[in-house]
Amino acid sequence: MQQRQSGQRAFSALVDWETMPSSGHRLRDVEHHPLLTENDSYDSAASSPAEADAADRVWFIRDGCGMICAVLTWLLVVYADFVVTFVMLLPSKDFWYSVVNGVVFNCLAVLALSSHLRTMLTDPGAVPKGNATKEYMESLQLKPGEVIYKCPKCCCIKPERAHHCSICKRCIRKMDHHCPWVNNCVGEKNQRFFVLFTMYIALASVHALVLCGLQFIACVRGQWTECSDFSPPVTVILLIFLCLEGLLFFTFTAVMFGTQIHSICNDETEIERLKSEKPTWERRLRWEGMKSVFGGPPSLLWMNPFVGFRFRRLQTRPRKGAPEFSV
Repeated sequence: MQQRQSGQRAFSALVDWETMPSSGHRLRDVEHHPLLTENDSYDSAASSPAEADAADRVWFIRDGCGMICAVLTWLLVVYADFVVTFVMLLPSKDFWYSVVNGVVFNCLAVLALSSHLRTMLTDPGAVPKGNATKEYMESLQLKPGEVIYKCPKCCCIKPERAHHCSICKRCIRKMDHHCPWVNNCVGEKNQRFFVLFTMYIALASVHALVLCGLQFIACVRGQWTECSDFSPPVTVILLIFLCLEGLLFFTFTAVMFGTQIHSICNDETEIERLKSEKPTWERRLRWEGMKSVFGGPPSLLWMNPFVGFRFRRLQTRPRKGAPEFSV
């Protein structure tokens, strides 16, 4: 009976996130329950078979703008691969030049698109919806007067450093930002793949720009009709569009890559930086932060977007009106 009264007092102590003046203020005067720290996961504590089964599916957000941006990203990468392969490399008379550059560029493209898929289809660290119930609060066995926080939008117990995404309609652990180009939030569980995506796109863009420069030089020195299987006007148009795409992609992804590495090394998300939130957690600085995101000590596995990949079954989530479905 005493335990039940304790749970009821804790349940009444739930505070809506929006009613607090700032994250620094709300954490100064309260003590978080150990179950609510950033190192724990509600998903792993799922008690029902349905929740455990849902955690084994692939995440996908049904957002129109995000899906268009994701498809556009793939089309631009495919266009770059087409121009590099069929306009510049295959017509070249230097066999090894074509083979080496073709293998390198296509490997970068495959790694970039694989990283994009892993970022898009990986749960970024969503907190289960609707777990802020009286029964669940009683099961936590909180101390009298202990305060935890509730998100009024998805009705979940909000862990430290979690933020609500209006597009994903979920609270995301260590949410950095929502990126429409990957149609997903960048958070605790998929930040590694997003960093790899920006890195491989930046490298592929630099490679494409170098090949475009060499192709222009070769065509100017020789005959335009012999440097490509396409007509000179078509060749020039394709190369100019590829140069513009390469410059835009490199600028965007290089900036994002640098920003992400800086955030990881300082253990501070972009949202926390923009809100100037005072850190109430023990920061993992530099290599500790990198090892936390990429997993384990530095190795070539950090560059592999296929680590931990396994095939999963397709199944649409039965809930109507949900912004995401799982496969």
